[in-house]
Amino acid sequence: MSDEQGAAQLSGVESIDTNSGTQSSPMLTAIILTYNEEANIVDCIESLRWTDRVVVVDCYSEDKTVEIAQAAGAELKSVAFENFAQQRNAALDLIESDWVFFVDADERGSDVLGEEIRLRLSKQKEVAWYVPRHNYIFGKLTLGAGWFPDYQLRLFRRGFVQYERPVHEVAVVDGAIGYLSHPLIHHNYLNPDHFHEKQRFYTEYDASVLKEQGIHPKPYTYLTQPLRQFWWRFVVLRGYRDGFHGLRLSLYLCYYEWLKYRKLNRMWHRG
Repeated sequence: MSDEQGAAQLSGVESIDTNSGTQSSPMLTAIILTYNEEANIVDCIESLRWTDRVVVVDCYSEDKTVEIAQAAGAELKSVAFENFAQQRNAALDLIESDWVFFVDADERGSDVLGEEIRLRLSKQKEVAWYVPRHNYIFGKLTLGAGWFPDYQLRLFRRGFVQYERPVHEVAVVDGAIGYLSHPLIHHNYLNPDHFHEKQRFYTEYDASVLKEQGIHPKPYTYLTQPLRQFWWRFVVLRGYRDGFHGLRLSLYLCYYEWLKYRKLNRMWHRG
């Protein structure tokens, strides 16, 4: 689904009547994966009170995440971290619930999203749902350059999903998938330093994937790929509608596209 289609879908959302006589919803558990999230965890838990259970699956945080989460009323599970896909699969194995809703600690639910989810689950046609996100980058709601609707596959009927790929994990679903209308709130990239730190990590991983695929950068790649990335972000995905903010983000990602291929070239030279 395109950015434009997603925006049109969200802008035309109708209010949801939870007293329409639908059958009671099955059990819904919110799962929050954490590591050193003491600054975020309480607000995240509070935003999910409309679920039946909130479970924090922590990979042995070194701050006060665990104590704070338990004080806020969440259940706690501990799992050693291997990779992102394994972490989500382990969480699914630990939780007995009809449905699970994955939420990151820097994300927030809302009552209206909860109402929509309850309504959808009462019909039980689909076994998984994409959820749109409102991304706040450097504190600003960002609607262009690919950050909206930013659909995330997060709501699942247990037993119908398995995660694959260690980074940028992918959910493989056995059954029909739907799209929710109301977004999660994502406090993404608090400042430019946070953005650059994450992008440097992603470029390293993405370059390694390209190397595994046997791709060698050509001399012109260092120019054409960054320009293509900028055009895609700023023009095709309408980064321009966020003004200077959208221009800055598009330029940042143009640079990191160049850096990805530079790292790929270095990997080939190292053998």
